[in-house]
Amino acid sequence: MTAFDRDLPAVPQIFGPSHQGIRDAARSDRYAKDVAQRHRRRSRLSAVLPDDPSISSDREFDVTSALTLPSGSPLASSWPEAPTGSQPLPFELDHLLALRVPGLIATRRHIHSHPELSGEEFETAALVHRELSLAGLNPRLLPKGNGVICDIDGRPDGPVIALRADIDALPLTDPKDVPYRSTVDGVCHACGHDVHTSVMLGVGMLLAQLADLGQLDGRVRLIFQPAEEILPCGSLEVIEAGGLDDVVQIFAVHCDPNLPVGKVGLRVGPITAAADNVTVRLTGPGGHTARPHLTVDLVDALGRLVTEVPTLVSRRVPANSGLLLVFGHASAGTRYNVIPSEACAAGTLRVMDRDTWDQAPKIVAQVVRDVLAPTGATVDLEYLRGRPPVTNDARAIGVLTAATAAALGPEGIAETPQSMGGEDFSWYLEHVPGALARLGVGRNGPNVDLHRASFDVDERAIPVGVRLMVQTALRALAAAR
Repeated sequence: MTAFDRDLPAVPQIFGPSHQGIRDAARSDRYAKDVAQRHRRRSRLSAVLPDDPSISSDREFDVTSALTLPSGSPLASSWPEAPTGSQPLPFELDHLLALRVPGLIATRRHIHSHPELSGEEFETAALVHRELSLAGLNPRLLPKGNGVICDIDGRPDGPVIALRADIDALPLTDPKDVPYRSTVDGVCHACGHDVHTSVMLGVGMLLAQLADLGQLDGRVRLIFQPAEEILPCGSLEVIEAGGLDDVVQIFAVHCDPNLPVGKVGLRVGPITAAADNVTVRLTGPGGHTARPHLTVDLVDALGRLVTEVPTLVSRRVPANSGLLLVFGHASAGTRYNVIPSEACAAGTLRVMDRDTWDQAPKIVAQVVRDVLAPTGATVDLEYLRGRPPVTNDARAIGVLTAATAAALGPEGIAETPQSMGGEDFSWYLEHVPGALARLGVGRNGPNVDLHRASFDVDERAIPVGVRLMVQTALRALAAAR
C-alpha cells in the first residue's frame, strides 16, 4: 500500500452491482430502503446516525440503482491516467485519481438524481461536507447550511488560492431516459453543476494527499457555492462568510457542451456577459373590449412593451456593447372580452461590457416610460441588478494555460468566445484576480445546450477537470510565492 492510499474510504465500483461492497445481503436491503426513505423525506444526509459501523462506512450512492452504467456505454470508457502530451501529476496522484474516477462518477450521478434548487442545497452541502471529512479535511458549512468552505492546509507561510464550484440545480423537469434521471419533480441539473461539484471533490481528495505528504506550497480553499442560478447571488453569501479572506487568486471551471472532452476554453478579459432581471407591471381600471376608449388597454400596452422596448434600448448604446433585452414571460387577462386591470412582463438584460452595464438601469427606465406614456397605463418597473461580466485576469489565464498544457497537453488549449450567459463568479473577481475556464463536456452526436432539461455530459470530463484544477492550484501557489 502506498502512502497516498492510507486511511481512504473504499471506492464504489459503479460498473458492477449497485450493492457492491456491502457484505451482508439482508443488511444491504435494509440500508437501501433507509436511503430511499431519507431522500423521500429530503432529510439532511449529515444527520444520518451511524448505528451500525459496517453500514455507516458505506456511501449512499453505493446502493443507488441509478449508478450502474449501461453496458457498452461510451461513458463507461475510462480516460487515460495521463493524456498524451501531458505531464504526470506529482507523487503518483494520477494513480490515485484513476482509483477515484468510478466514485466521482457515482457522486455526480447521485447529485444528478437528487438535485436541489438554489438556496435549498442542504443535502448536497451535507454530502460534500461528509466526503471532504472522509478525506481527512475539516470543511465548514456556510451559515445557512447550504454551502461548504474547506481549506486544505499546506505550508503555513504560503499563499491562499481558492477554487470554486457551484452546486445548485434548475427548476426544470428532467426528460432524459437515463438511470440517473432526476428523482425530484420539476428540478434537474441542466447546467453541469453536478459535474463542477464532483470535480472539486476529486481535487480535494488529491490535494489532501499532497498536504499530508508536506508537498502543498500554501493553502487551497475549496468553495462549494449555493444559489448561482438566482438573484441575489450565492457568491455574495460566500464573500460575506469570509470565503475570500486572505485569497490572492480564485479559479473555476464551467461545463461547455460545445467543446469536446479534453479541451479547455480560455480567454483573457470578459468571458461572460453581465445579466440583470427586468420586471414591468402595468395596471389600469380594466373594462369591456367593446369600449377600449373608456379604459386603458393593457394588452396593447403590453404588446408595445415587449416589442418596442428591446429594440429602442439597444439603440441607446454602442452596437459593440452587445446589449440584449429579451422578455421570457408576458401575461395579461383571463377572458377574451375583458380588458384586464393588470399585466406583467419579465425578462433579462444582458450586456458584454461593464460601462454599458453601469448605465443600463437608467436607459431601460427612460425607454419604458417613453414607450408606455401614451397608453395611460400605470407602470411599476423593477430592475434587479444581477452580476457583472466575468472578466478573466491575464495572469490568472496564464496560470490556467500552463495548467491546461500540463494536464492535457498543448492540444487541450482552446480559444473561446465571450458568452452572453451570466455567471456570478464575477463577484469574486470584483475582490480578487482570477479566471473562469470552460471545461469540454461535449458528447458524440448533437449537443444539447446549457439550461435545457435534456442537457447531459460525457462523464470522462470529470477526471479531466480534476487534473486541470489540481495543476491550476499547484501552479497558482508556485506563482504567488
